[in-house]
Amino acid sequence: MTQETHPHSPTDRLDDDDYPAYTMGRAAEMIGATPGFLRAIGEARLITPLRSEGGHRRYSRYQLRIAARARELVDSGTPIEAACRIVILEDQLEEALRLNEELRKPTG
Repeated sequence: MTQETHPHSPTDRLDDDDYPAYTMGRAAEMIGATPGFLRAIGEARLITPLRSEGGHRRYSRYQLRIAARARELVDSGTPIEAACRIVILEDQLEEALRLNEELRKPTG
């Protein structure tokens, strides 16, 4: 079957920002951090990686964007707990602005 006739093919996952495609090592490498940093922001509950059947952490592209933003803040001197809180608030603000814009669109 082609992707057009089967909407849930494995290739759909390549475009899914929430699909946990990256191992901890690869995720850390992609954002220029250490696995310890990813564990720390997980403990701070900024991101919660999914676990593979073997118990290994797996990260999505969305989670990597969040982790990269936290890393930027930490690299500029912000304590990790504060960086995680800032990123959470930024994410909430972005979502609120998106919803506000959606509600302002004319219906019809």
